[in-house]
Amino acid sequence: MITIRKSEDRGHADYGWLDTRHTFSFADYYDPGHTRFRSLRVINEDRVSGGQGFGPHPHRDMEILSYVVSGILEHKDSMGNRAFMKAGEVQRISAGSGIEHSEYNGSPVEPVHFLQIWIMPGKKGVTPDYAERSFGAVEAGKLNLVASGSGRDGSIAIHQDAEVSVAKLAAGSGLEYPFSPGRHGWVQLIAGELAVNGLELHPGDGAAISGEEMVRLAARQDAHFLFFDLN
Repeated sequence: MITIRKSEDRGHADYGWLDTRHTFSFADYYDPGHTRFRSLRVINEDRVSGGQGFGPHPHRDMEILSYVVSGILEHKDSMGNRAFMKAGEVQRISAGSGIEHSEYNGSPVEPVHFLQIWIMPGKKGVTPDYAERSFGAVEAGKLNLVASGSGRDGSIAIHQDAEVSVAKLAAGSGLEYPFSPGRHGWVQLIAGELAVNGLELHPGDGAAISGEEMVRLAARQDAHFLFFDLN
């Protein structure tokens, strides 16, 4: 079964400096039918104006991933980490027993566009940790693994049996992904047009996948998306 979560049905808030859309319930947006999907708790698509951002705030017991689509994202945290991330870079915060961080637009002028993902950990109270890696040169036509429970193939390790991949498909191309028994998937389209087993996605759309042995992804236009394999 594949269920489409349309972009326009997401939660939306515009604060002037921040335009944000929530796939699942978050902050003041609550939708009892969309609180999470498996261990996937948050997919927020944020656009932050130059010089603006999220001031220091705490988190606990969550695997927090940020994927930069365009612009520069500046990160600081209570562990002493500081980073300026560009398009194609992925950040992981294992909040564990507690961490405080801030995320700002690293440019005073240009907006930054990024996706923030929260994955519920398989174990609580772990020692907080931070990692970042560039996946800007993703290989077209395949799923490029960026985060996984095992940290395999150069991906960033997370405290959950989940895999997160980035993909870019040229118009007219496609790929197939076989699911192991009992696994589930989510596709989040960033740009372009993509068909998931024949069902069309447009920018901002998501697709929840359950009970499918195989998923076929076909780009109607050049497509850029995230792909999740979840337990």
